[in-house]
Amino acid sequence: MAVRIHRKEAVGMDSIVREYIRQMKIATGLNTQRIFAAWDACSGAGPYTLKRFFRDGKLYITLNSSVLRSQLFLQRDLLIEKMNRFLDQDELFTQDNRTVGYIRELILK
Repeated sequence: MAVRIHRKEAVGMDSIVREYIRQMKIATGLNTQRIFAAWDACSGAGPYTLKRFFRDGKLYITLNSSVLRSQLFLQRDLLIEKMNRFLDQDELFTQDNRTVGYIRELILK
């Protein structure tokens, strides 16, 4: 299925990419992947992460180190704030997606 974007005036690539993501309905999966990338970038615990799952504003993370888990547990609110700021600056994160939005809660296992 070809996506048609009618051009009346010059349009920037960032607008075209956002429109393509919206029309192809891939924003939900892409947002989830961007949330996982935010976890890796902001926590530094990417190599120690076994499982990741995101649903209804809750990011579930399973770690292979109990020591790291207890350290990150104390920093949950700060991590959520940092990850959401990271997502704000991410060009590919669709902020108005009803299904997958910002992180409201971090659950460490």
